[in-house]
Amino acid sequence: MFPGILNFNLLLKQVQADAFADPAKPFTYAELGCGHGLTVTMIAAANPQAVVYANDFNPSHIVGARKLADAAKLKNIHFFDDSFEEFLNRDDLPAFDVVSLHGVYSWISEENRKLIRDFLRRRLKPGGVCYASYNVLPGWAPAAPMRKLMIEIAEGEKAKPIPARIDSAIDLLNSLQKTNAGYFKANPLLGTRLEAMQKHSRNYLAHEYLNRDWTLFYHCDAAREMAEAKLTFAAPANASDHVDVVNLTVDQQQILTDIADPALRETVRDFCVNQQFRRDIFLKGLLNCSSQEQVNALLNQRFALTLPRAGLSLKGNFPVGEVNLQPTVYEPLADALAERPQSIREMISKEPLAGTGYQKILQALTIMISMGQVSPALADKQAREAKPSCDRLNAVLLERARTSADMPYLISPVTGSGVSADRFSQLMLLAVRENKPDLADFVWQILSAQNQRILKDGVTLETPEQNLVELRNRAADFTGKQMPFLKQLGIA
Repeated sequence: MFPGILNFNLLLKQVQADAFADPAKPFTYAELGCGHGLTVTMIAAANPQAVVYANDFNPSHIVGARKLADAAKLKNIHFFDDSFEEFLNRDDLPAFDVVSLHGVYSWISEENRKLIRDFLRRRLKPGGVCYASYNVLPGWAPAAPMRKLMIEIAEGEKAKPIPARIDSAIDLLNSLQKTNAGYFKANPLLGTRLEAMQKHSRNYLAHEYLNRDWTLFYHCDAAREMAEAKLTFAAPANASDHVDVVNLTVDQQQILTDIADPALRETVRDFCVNQQFRRDIFLKGLLNCSSQEQVNALLNQRFALTLPRAGLSLKGNFPVGEVNLQPTVYEPLADALAERPQSIREMISKEPLAGTGYQKILQALTIMISMGQVSPALADKQAREAKPSCDRLNAVLLERARTSADMPYLISPVTGSGVSADRFSQLMLLAVRENKPDLADFVWQILSAQNQRILKDGVTLETPEQNLVELRNRAADFTGKQMPFLKQLGIA
């Protein structure tokens, strides 16, 4: 959903969207169904030149989102507790350069999907960008009956709170699996899904499995619906989808090469990888830039590591299986970015990457982005202008960590996007900002005052001594690895 990431994915498909052509140019951004509003608030903080709007029908979500933005003194974001119909018909909204909807389109009624398409038809500018995520077939097909069973169990236990109803449904599904029920025998991968489900928050499971409205799409059908709003599919918003070698066999690549229709090609590709969730970018008026414009834009695009250099992994899991990344390419690439964020043009201008070549570096960066190890980065001037508002939002998030672990992210003015930071990291950074000499003791004082203990390897550390030993280990890791990384991202 972050503009820099959307722009990078579009450039990989030889598309330069008007909204992103000039980084200094003001733009308008809307999120439909913003939930608690953290992502869209980060977008406002990282893009002070933008004006951002967001709606969510739940007034509690909007109250919390406004409180967060107000505490960070963000003047360029506006929240509304409107329905989609009310938001569509407001007379105080501008035309938008970007509209995003994440975790919305598959989970609302056809009536509301039509309202969203009307919004995009009327409110998205020609040349504008729409990001949309949705559940897709064939990947969801085996699990759809499991969802039906969960709904029936939940309906029969209406007197219980939703988390208890979900637990009852999971217990029954576990029992069926253990008795080798035919459904699980015929769909052996469902055991892995069921195991993963139990690790998710019950709020997420309620949204995904118990929502009243739930529509599974084939990509071609989603593209047809978006066409009603004059939108054309432009690119996947998931970086790994641009690299065929980690997704498709050679024979599968040939099958797709022979399919001319873009919507059919993407749908067949979903069959190849058994896709169950898509993140897509649509444009209102799709124009390809020239290949030279694409290359120049990608050569000049800066990139930054999104984890400490020591955390780099040279193995990744993709549809073709586990992939071992070439150390001769990925190690020097990570070393270069560990020095400072830089562009492909800069990296291939000197050793050891000078002889690697533009295409190989671009593919490696794309794979690293898909693995959460690298992010597109803002230009220096953009980053400097974004830093004051990012600092204010980060200060609010760090202060929130004193009492809650519900927002484990910080915003980087260098990448213009969010960075994962658990509560311990947030509290240790807060200690650094407050010049506390002992990070572990500072964090322990906060936890113990709230009668909280650390959970390590599934075991609760009960004594103060045990908790302090663990916190000192984490503080050493934070000081030695995370602090330099956070400084490079403009957070610390």
